[in-house]
Amino acid sequence: MSRIGLKPITIPAGVEINIDDNNMVTVKGPKGELSQQISPLIKAEINDNELTFAREDDERTKRAQHGLARALVANMVQGVSQGFEKKLLLQGVGYRAEKKGKTLVMNLGYSHPVEMEDPEGIETETPDQTTILVKGIDKALVGNYAANIRAWRKPEPYKGKGIRYEDEQIRRKEGKTGAGA
Repeated sequence: MSRIGLKPITIPAGVEINIDDNNMVTVKGPKGELSQQISPLIKAEINDNELTFAREDDERTKRAQHGLARALVANMVQGVSQGFEKKLLLQGVGYRAEKKGKTLVMNLGYSHPVEMEDPEGIETETPDQTTILVKGIDKALVGNYAANIRAWRKPEPYKGKGIRYEDEQIRRKEGKTGAGA
């Protein structure tokens, strides 16, 4: 039994959901519009400001698609109403970031600054030199772009230098010990 798939999605005020004959779900809200094709094995219905998902039987693939469809649409509803945000922290001497137009410029200890152009639908902000905020309405795009930024300098375990997520815990290792001659 899919516990996620059985939960109804409450539709907040200002959000409009349309489901066409091909199971294409379109969600419009104050922050934008998203659409997602869900599996034809799953039936979606809107009743009294709640969106529910149902499947015909308990076949393994249908159970998997049931929870997936509900999670994808729930993320779309949250994205168009509230949006998603990932916070990255730069840790290390001389590591800093700044925003120039639609370009994120980072100094990460390389001989050159790293420049990343914001993709369509994603916005980055730098409230201070060591913090990067990645915002958008599509959860997958926000997470993917944050991971691409983090990939430039993953946190290392000895001093903790690098780019890390705000809530990420770095497992620290002990350095070398001076073992004499």
